[in-house]
Amino acid sequence: MGFVEFFKGYEFLGNSGYDYIVSAVIFVGLLIALKIFQVIILARLKQLAKKTKTEFDDVLIKIFTKVKPPFYLVVALFFAVKALTLPSYANTLVKAFFIIAVVYEIIQAIHRLVDYFAKKYIDQADEEDKGTAESMMSVVKIIVAAVVWIVGILVVLSNLGVNVTSLVASLGVGGLAVALALQKVFADLFSSLSIYIDKPFKVGDFIVIGEHKGTVERIGLKTTRIRSLTGEELVVSNTELTSTRVQNFKRMTRRRALFHFGIVYGTSQKKIESVPDIVKEIIDKTKNAEFDRCHFYKFGDSSLDFEVVYYVESSDYNAYMDIQQSVNLSLCEKFAKEKIVFAYPTQTIYLQK
Repeated sequence: MGFVEFFKGYEFLGNSGYDYIVSAVIFVGLLIALKIFQVIILARLKQLAKKTKTEFDDVLIKIFTKVKPPFYLVVALFFAVKALTLPSYANTLVKAFFIIAVVYEIIQAIHRLVDYFAKKYIDQADEEDKGTAESMMSVVKIIVAAVVWIVGILVVLSNLGVNVTSLVASLGVGGLAVALALQKVFADLFSSLSIYIDKPFKVGDFIVIGEHKGTVERIGLKTTRIRSLTGEELVVSNTELTSTRVQNFKRMTRRRALFHFGIVYGTSQKKIESVPDIVKEIIDKTKNAEFDRCHFYKFGDSSLDFEVVYYVESSDYNAYMDIQQSVNLSLCEKFAKEKIVFAYPTQTIYLQK
């Protein structure tokens, strides 16, 4: 009796010795082939990828190199046991391991691709937009991860014989309850996405929301953090920001400034007429300021009131205040020289006998 005939005649658990040899050869052969692919072929491909201009091929090679040895063991085992006649529960178990391993590696590959495209998008963003881009990509990655994992789990269950349609239907009520509980969270997440796409403001912008104002420091998944002028941190939900009026002063190319002042009754006609020219001269000499108009616009209770409008060629609030201060000081100096007196609240009482 030859060697082959001996193993063909030997039987264990419904399989001949020859079947076990074939199964072992397939298992070892696949492990060797997969190891050669991982160590030699991928290494060669990695060297070739470095010579190309694109980074995408490097990412694909990296995805394959990140596959762990246990995955190769599961793949080799799955194909090796096909040479054997096993009980149904054993076949189901091996198939389950194989499907779970394949789905897991596909999910990991998708995660790495999403990370690559997210990083590339952030790198291409302007320096001032990087903070917003990072926050938005975090939202995108969370949404993609949730969708991929849900689909992956459904694929595994479907391949294991579970009626996915019935399962989803039975989970409908529970899913509705969870959705209602997470309604505000999802609203903030989508508001964050809306802020990123529409860009009503970005990190570093000075904004006003109702009675609150400050500089945007961070746009998160659920909230936006604003540093107020008085120093405290304001935490505002993204839903509130997208549903209310937001004034963005950083978007101004220039600021319109308006102020009033009054001079005393009794000022001569000539001096009253000279006031607009004096104001224009002062503003024209002020750097980054453009005169628009100055008018004697009303008779006040105790003053002759003037209204002045000019433009500041900057969106910076501090620059505006510096210019306004300079204009005020120059007005005080010029009016003192011209003997034009600023008015203050007074009341004259006439007594008649």
